[in-house]
Amino acid sequence: MAQRIVVDPITRIEGHLRIDAEVENGAITKAWSSGQMWRGIEVILQGRDPRDAWVFTQRICGVCTTVHALASVRTVENALGMEIPMNAQYVRNLVMSIHALHDHIVHFYVLSALDWVDVVSALKADVKKTVALAETLSNWPNNSYNRFKAVQEKVKAIVDSGQLGPFANGYWGHPAMTLPPEANLMAVSHYLEALDYQRKADKALAIISGKNPHIQNFSVGGVTAAINPDNEATLNMERLYWVKQLVEEVRGFVQQVYLPDVIAIGALYKDWLAYGAGVTNYLAVPDMPLNTKGTAFDLPGGTIVGGDLKTVKPFTSFNDPYFKDNVVESIARSWYKGNWSKHPFEEETVPNYTDFQDDGKYSWIKAPRFQDMPMQVGPLAQVMVGYAQGHVLTKKYVDDALSQVSSLAGAKVGAGVLHSTPGRHLARAIRAAMLADLALEHWAKLVDNIGTGDLEIFNKPAFPKGEQMGFGFHEAPRGALSHWIVIKDGKIKNYQCVVPSTWNAGPRDGKGAPGPYEASLVGNPMENSELPLEVLRTVHSFDPCIACAVHMLDPYGRELTRVKAL
Repeated sequence: MAQRIVVDPITRIEGHLRIDAEVENGAITKAWSSGQMWRGIEVILQGRDPRDAWVFTQRICGVCTTVHALASVRTVENALGMEIPMNAQYVRNLVMSIHALHDHIVHFYVLSALDWVDVVSALKADVKKTVALAETLSNWPNNSYNRFKAVQEKVKAIVDSGQLGPFANGYWGHPAMTLPPEANLMAVSHYLEALDYQRKADKALAIISGKNPHIQNFSVGGVTAAINPDNEATLNMERLYWVKQLVEEVRGFVQQVYLPDVIAIGALYKDWLAYGAGVTNYLAVPDMPLNTKGTAFDLPGGTIVGGDLKTVKPFTSFNDPYFKDNVVESIARSWYKGNWSKHPFEEETVPNYTDFQDDGKYSWIKAPRFQDMPMQVGPLAQVMVGYAQGHVLTKKYVDDALSQVSSLAGAKVGAGVLHSTPGRHLARAIRAAMLADLALEHWAKLVDNIGTGDLEIFNKPAFPKGEQMGFGFHEAPRGALSHWIVIKDGKIKNYQCVVPSTWNAGPRDGKGAPGPYEASLVGNPMENSELPLEVLRTVHSFDPCIACAVHMLDPYGRELTRVKAL
């Protein structure tokens, strides 16, 4: 007899997500993924000036702000057939890569590491053995006896106080928590360091984009960050070198701490390499353009079907018809009026809420499909697509990481282990390491281009009469993001956002095919249905973002403003 469990809300994510699962004989046999919040940005945008869309779409989320801004300006530029100056491309690439570095660090340490790391167990660690373990992974200078001992004493003080703070409500002592105490102590130490390094990335992003969250320096046609090496009020060399210094510091943490930590946890939880694959059709879009036309990129994109790397088919430009023509969304199981499957240009967004219906409608999230197939998006998709295409940087980091996992696990593993719950974490850490390198490369490209005397940042858009249609994509931290617009006489007639967590968290489609979250949970073990740690592990590995908000607080943590949308 199957037992039904409901986890609502799934915690440590952005937004409101409900997971229902049936458990039988200690394993999950069926799952439902339900988004519990409707954003409605598509409706809000109708009739507005297309140049304002990027400001509104940033408010879809208080964390994923840069990504919607970038996808939106690219969408309008695509509809108008525009190119943007090279400096604007490089500035956007820096914003994109620095934001992703911040996001990936926060995801692993703050939002998901505690699914694997037993904080209280760190009190039992032999500090000298912790140092020895850390030294096998990297030469990070803070992997010292004094540092680990101080962290252990800090954890002891927190536990003794009974006020666990950020470590409250964890599944401490859960039988699925199997890391040795020394690995737990090392991870807790790095968790605390991660708080500092994500802040450094945040600072670099604010310097180059005006503020964060909700950046200020994008515009349809380029960027508004005026460049003048001799002017203190503009993006000058002093500010650029400040950004470079911060990114170099973050790169050190990513490559010497974050990536080695994920490798170690994946190897120590090697049994989990068999769980969480789910949908192995992958979709990623190219990003970090290298020219004004958007036809050459530093990050590759494309599709893979059935996990077979030989099926890889690339996307080659911002106008790629292979991408443009094959995206649809189904609302067969979603709380919208109708039962259709349509291309984004033809969609409508008419909310129609019902109760949760197992065999009917049960989510505010739509179900995107590519050539009628569910697709997994995210860092794993980008790494797989890059690896299949022989992308040099991807192959370098993947091969090195798999070699280290093999050594620690005591058995040789290949790229196939990436189709798993820990594999998604490893792919994200690999992507962070690549982006750290690429951010500095594009910083140098920007500085070199400024050195030629080119200070252009903006081309003025013009809106002709009649109707124009366009789409823009961006490989966001959580995967392939695309915006779609129909403009009529200079105003927005239709706007649709097909976002990464829609691809992954979407419900079944009209044919009953489950989305990636739902498919990935089937087969997962379940030690104790009252403590559904295994559900959290796999769902968190996707880095869900359903919809979140920015909260206005004073320095004492008191709420300043609350706005209710009717």
